[in-house]
Amino acid sequence: MYEKHYLGKTGEMIATKYLIKNGYKIVTRNFRCKQGEIDIIAQDKNEIVFIEVKTRHNNNYGNPAQAVDKRKRTHILNATKYFIYINRLENRFIRFDVIEIYQKDKFYINHIKNIIIK
Repeated sequence: MYEKHYLGKTGEMIATKYLIKNGYKIVTRNFRCKQGEIDIIAQDKNEIVFIEVKTRHNNNYGNPAQAVDKRKRTHILNATKYFIYINRLENRFIRFDVIEIYQKDKFYINHIKNIIIK
């Protein structure tokens, strides 16, 4: 389990660097509440972006984004609602992204913007 945890944290660090390099402002990382967790919350121009990061060594269990199943999407949505409420962001534009990190000989990034959360 330690290896999976380390891989996940490494993926989040790589995703954060990628976002900053691409002009995003990091609002917070690893936002946790009883409703769920959000890996990265960032600002992209006038949008607040709620980002789930999935890191994998291989595709044996499908693409990383496929791990963002209905249960995970529900947790993300509920945590987002709470974050919006406590930070008084009700009138802001928001979107949900997934960043897939693949580790092979080096790290590869696939940024999927504006995923559907229901």
